[in-house]
Amino acid sequence: MNGTQTGLIAGLILGLAAAVGGFVGFLVALVLGAIGLVVGRIVDGELEIGDLFGKGRDR
Repeated sequence: MNGTQTGLIAGLILGLAAAVGGFVGFLVALVLGAIGLVVGRIVDGELEIGDLFGKGRDR
């Protein structure tokens, strides 16, 4: 299991723990899962932080 998968699973688990239930709980789990996925990709080196904010290395 690489960092991307670990980050996604951690985000989903945190989202489920934070969710009270219903549609709002689903949205919380979805957002935290996406955040976990991005963090995992940064840890794996597949995504640069500058790519997220539009700051390229070429400038």
